[in-house]
Amino acid sequence: MKYVILAFIGLVVAPLAGGLLAGIDRRITARLQSRQGPPIRQALYDVLKLFGKEGLALNKWQIICAWVYLIAAALACTLFFLQSDLLLIFFVQAVGAVFLVMGAMAGRSPYSQVGAQRELIQVLTYEPLLVLVFVCMYLAAGSFNISDILAVESPLLAQLPLAYIVLTYILTIKLRKSPFDFSTSHHGHQELVKGVLTEYSGPYLALTEVAHWYETVLLLGVCALFWTTNWLWMAVLLMATYFLELVIDNTMARMTWRWMLKYVWGIGLAMSVVNLIWLYAG
Repeated sequence: MKYVILAFIGLVVAPLAGGLLAGIDRRITARLQSRQGPPIRQALYDVLKLFGKEGLALNKWQIICAWVYLIAAALACTLFFLQSDLLLIFFVQAVGAVFLVMGAMAGRSPYSQVGAQRELIQVLTYEPLLVLVFVCMYLAAGSFNISDILAVESPLLAQLPLAYIVLTYILTIKLRKSPFDFSTSHHGHQELVKGVLTEYSGPYLALTEVAHWYETVLLLGVCALFWTTNWLWMAVLLMATYFLELVIDNTMARMTWRWMLKYVWGIGLAMSVVNLIWLYAG
């Protein structure tokens, strides 16, 4: 019964929470820009409206890619709530990220093509760092298994402060926030229109949005593993991290992909290695 409840949370509750979080994101962003902003549930209404539209796609491959992206994101999120292995979760979500790129490549629009190339660069940027963060967590907890990480008696944040900063870089890229919103963005200043999602419409666009909600909850769940000894402090850590992401998104201009690759790899890899040496030295 325990695993059934956890699977239900991962499959059903997580995307609803992600949709509400997207609504909160829009509302806070609007307030930071001196606007009223939409209702918090507006993101859920938008997706339901998309599901009610006629399904149109350029080819069947695009539809397959949208479904694989959603299934991979949902499976990775469910595995996380089932307290599975972090490396298994990593490979499952990586499959979804690859199929999102392939779906964009299937489109004829130059915006979709360029968006796919940028999305692929983003994947190649954050995936190695995510592996290093998981390695740091393994050295601190002695296992890649989430249930073992939850059993650690002291917060991982005390041992892995630099790894957590690296994780926030990854979160910024995955949330598609400035300065790393290269492949697609909710903002009107994105010169690629919707970039990697340009050729998606109707229910297939809704599938990608729900998958993004799954990924958001998954990454915030990984952030939560850094403070599992106290639920209150875990909540404070998550709220502070997400609010910082919104502040960065509204105060920084979008940079080039070359700057992202040099900055994130340069600083991210350096901090990860330093934290690994710190753990190894004891």
